[in-house]
Amino acid sequence: MDGARVQLGDTMGDAVSRIRFAPGSNNLLISSWDSVLRLFDVDGCVLRVRAPSDGVLLDCCFEDEKAALSASSDGCIRRYDFCSETQTIVGNHDDSVTCIDHSKETGQFISAGLDKKMMFWDLHTKNGHAGCTQVINVYDLRNLRVPVQIKESSMSYQIRCVRSFSSCEGYASGSVDGCVALEYFDPSKSHEMGCVFRCHPKSKSGRCHFVTVNDIGFHPCSDTFVTGDNEGYAIIWDIQSKKRLYELPRYPCSVASLSYNHRGQLLAVSSSRTYQEAHEVEEAPQIFIHAMENVAKPSSRSS
Repeated sequence: MDGARVQLGDTMGDAVSRIRFAPGSNNLLISSWDSVLRLFDVDGCVLRVRAPSDGVLLDCCFEDEKAALSASSDGCIRRYDFCSETQTIVGNHDDSVTCIDHSKETGQFISAGLDKKMMFWDLHTKNGHAGCTQVINVYDLRNLRVPVQIKESSMSYQIRCVRSFSSCEGYASGSVDGCVALEYFDPSKSHEMGCVFRCHPKSKSGRCHFVTVNDIGFHPCSDTFVTGDNEGYAIIWDIQSKKRLYELPRYPCSVASLSYNHRGQLLAVSSSRTYQEAHEVEEAPQIFIHAMENVAKPSSRSS
């Protein structure tokens, strides 16, 4: 389970903000605080794309195998065409864009920023529809007039990340005090199976010390997920029992981002500063790739 460190062939000048595997290949998308978007071919160990831009890149996502999007501190959403090696601004916020994602089913991408807006974009029309949220809103992307569910957060502290289950039955949120909440869209399942549990408490001098959960990744073919925290730990969990299955060796820096490949055979982990805490280790950012064949439980769902 020891991961192989990825040799990008291109030194990252600042922290990694996000890593994402492609929807159908082992290409890894990397956004960084050095304002560069990178596309790395894990199978070939080759850096395929290096695309500098204006502004710190705070998030990224694939549109498909040929294009990607980034969220930037300058308020811009950029689209990168890997075939033509061009980039265009396809949307804007009034402040830094902090996160972005894409819906394959509807063709939309969704962005959120420090302007307190969540925007839904259609690349065909380039029109964005704004929403604003202080709770967790669940939307049907075919009808954005109102959310289908509005859920008060189960957390006692600030939410750091929210990720959907691979089965699309619910979502998990991670908080700054080391907790993860599992919620289901079906109210009966949420009542029976939803929970909040402390997954990243550490003991210091006999006291419980809570560590921020930076990212959560769901295995695409089994009922397991992985969490990464601000002290360099990544832990794989069973979604049914909420018990830990495996703790990966500690990383040099915070676990800033995690991503499974489309078949769940590989797990990418970025070890990088997150600029959340003053005492974070200031090591150069690194990316590790782990083989998952001996960790993931047999799937109860088809792959």
